[in-house]
Amino acid sequence: MDLSTPPPDLYGRPRADTFFRFLTAFGDRYSPALGSPLLRRNPRRPYSRPTEALQLVVAARRRVAADVVELTLADPSGGPLPAWQPGAHLRLTLPSGRERHYSLCGDPADPAERSGYRIAVRRLPDGGGGSTEVHDTLHPGTRLAARRPRNGFAFCAEPAVLFLAGGIGITPLLPMVREARRNGLDWHLVHTGRSADTLPFAAELSALDPARVHPRTDDEHGGPPTGAELLAHAPRGAAVYCCGPAPMLTAVQRALDASPAASLHFERFGAAPVTDGEPFTVRLGADGPELPVPADRSALDVLREARPDLPYSCKQGFCGTCEVRLLAGTPDHRDRRLTPERRAEGALLPCVSRAAAGETLVLDV
Repeated sequence: MDLSTPPPDLYGRPRADTFFRFLTAFGDRYSPALGSPLLRRNPRRPYSRPTEALQLVVAARRRVAADVVELTLADPSGGPLPAWQPGAHLRLTLPSGRERHYSLCGDPADPAERSGYRIAVRRLPDGGGGSTEVHDTLHPGTRLAARRPRNGFAFCAEPAVLFLAGGIGITPLLPMVREARRNGLDWHLVHTGRSADTLPFAAELSALDPARVHPRTDDEHGGPPTGAELLAHAPRGAAVYCCGPAPMLTAVQRALDASPAASLHFERFGAAPVTDGEPFTVRLGADGPELPVPADRSALDVLREARPDLPYSCKQGFCGTCEVRLLAGTPDHRDRRLTPERRAEGALLPCVSRAAAGETLVLDV
């Protein structure tokens, strides 16, 4: 694309569009004005107090697939819980102190579910311990704290929708499917997994509309599906909502342009692959050991090998659980949470932030 040559206007005439010329001129003046002294935030004004955590109790527990349990979390007093929208998640503080994010998989439009949040968790023996703790310790009557529901995977309710779920990735999509059905949208769901017994909520999904729900298991088809195979279910011009493991997301992204679909919304299980990374070094304290960070690994992964108790949760740079203090060095902040003021104060999220090749970041760890 030639960025120095303006495109033709909306009607194909070989000149800059009048509306966008006006919009560009407006933005060129409006954006700098936001930094003027009269519009800047007063640094002496205290930040708003954080919202008080929810106190929840495990009200029910059931098995919904092999190694997958569904928990219903309620207010201990029986009162209603804050409302939420499809795609939202809870940030739970487990009894050990670990913090983990879990998608809400109930129906936010059902008044009966205002008294309980539903989440589903697959046991991952080789994970960071959160799923194992959920399976082994969260039984009816267990109390725990949670942040109010937040949504980084909102459902826009386009007229035509394709949902692609990889195993436990059905959890944020299930409320969207219900919403699509309730609104009369043209929707389809492909639910993939290793085998039929690993697919959570199979009976619940089939009951919604068996003609629109397409289970697809590796054991019956000789391996995982390709991106083109998954997107072949998309209605013309559909919006695709995808949640699953990294290989599935990569396959769908690569096949999107050649498919009938028009747009893609997705949520990852964990950290995205490192791109444009350079090898650098982190030092634990001013006089501590130095740890090399390869170009294809995160600083958090390297730090946890030396400090296994270092907390973390999303590994994607938005929750802030793994925040550490930077003592020296020039970081490349890649998170979506810290403000410029917090970064200037030395806050750093090692799950995504990096440094230039050969740089050393000294961390208060």
